[in-house]
Amino acid sequence: MMRCPNCNSKDIGKIGSHQFYCWGCFIELTVNGDKMSVFQVEEDGTLSSLDDLFFEDEITQVHAN
Repeated sequence: MMRCPNCNSKDIGKIGSHQFYCWGCFIELTVNGDKMSVFQVEEDGTLSSLDDLFFEDEITQVHAN
């Protein structure tokens, strides 16, 4: 089961083939192979990357759990 790397919530919804949404902290997650990218959804619907806030080993570890 996937957990959010930001809030550790299991309340993750699938919004696309490789895209997920965390209902705990309202961020979007994209999974590509063993790499996860994290995005903040802006008011106008655009996405801003939050990857620089997470260490790469944390993002990979979260995906593995």
